[in-house]
Amino acid sequence: MLGEYLRARRELVTPDQAGLPASGIRRVPGLRREEVALLAGISADYYLRLEQGRDRNPSVQVLEALARALRLDADATAYLLRLAAPNRPKRRPAGEDVPESVAKLVAALGLPAIVESRHLDVLAANPAATALSPRLVVGANRLRDAFLDPAERALYPDWEHAASSLVAGFRETAGADAGDPGLPALVDELSQASPEFARLWALHDVAVCEGAPIRLDHPRVGRLQLNRERLGVSGTAGQKLVVFHPDPGTGSEAKLALLTTSAAA
Repeated sequence: MLGEYLRARRELVTPDQAGLPASGIRRVPGLRREEVALLAGISADYYLRLEQGRDRNPSVQVLEALARALRLDADATAYLLRLAAPNRPKRRPAGEDVPESVAKLVAALGLPAIVESRHLDVLAANPAATALSPRLVVGANRLRDAFLDPAERALYPDWEHAASSLVAGFRETAGADAGDPGLPALVDELSQASPEFARLWALHDVAVCEGAPIRLDHPRVGRLQLNRERLGVSGTAGQKLVVFHPDPGTGSEAKLALLTTSAAA
């Protein structure tokens, strides 16, 4: 995975961005391997071994130099460092049970709320969340729904941005865990079923999924502008509590109140 990531990011950096002359016929998009090696201050042969997976444990100093050469931001650099960590046997938890106290909190909230796994499986959801989207139910997977369910896609007026953010966040939380058997199966499934997912996954973009505003076109109440908060659930293997809430005094607050009231009834 380290070699794939280096190659994908190398192809996104132009010689001009790297301050190099773009002379001669270039047979590859982005930078050549020897150009990355030059910028990072390492030998071209060593960089080739990294891309080919023949050296999987470069030093932190080498990785940071490569991150600078490839113009990686802080999130992408952190992901690169995790990819290059020595492989350790990893075991998934026996189950993906949501802590009882968190499950009670989700049920008690008057706002749409779910708990999702590192693979974006919905592990808990309250009626307000299901009223917001019928796909927000236990057992669903947010990636599958986003790319394979037309009704879910129609909820997002800026679906391209939402989809790319979802894939980049998924790669950040799960993509570096080569010991997780569920990861390649999910990626293979979606890559075969959705060319759009395959394209976004191949970019190797990484982003930390934090709180952010989202826009929805709801079939019952129209346009909604909500805030989405993602909070880590302690004592779990990367579970997140996701809560959607409107700004006070807005039309979205009234529309969401209508949805949640009908869901409660």
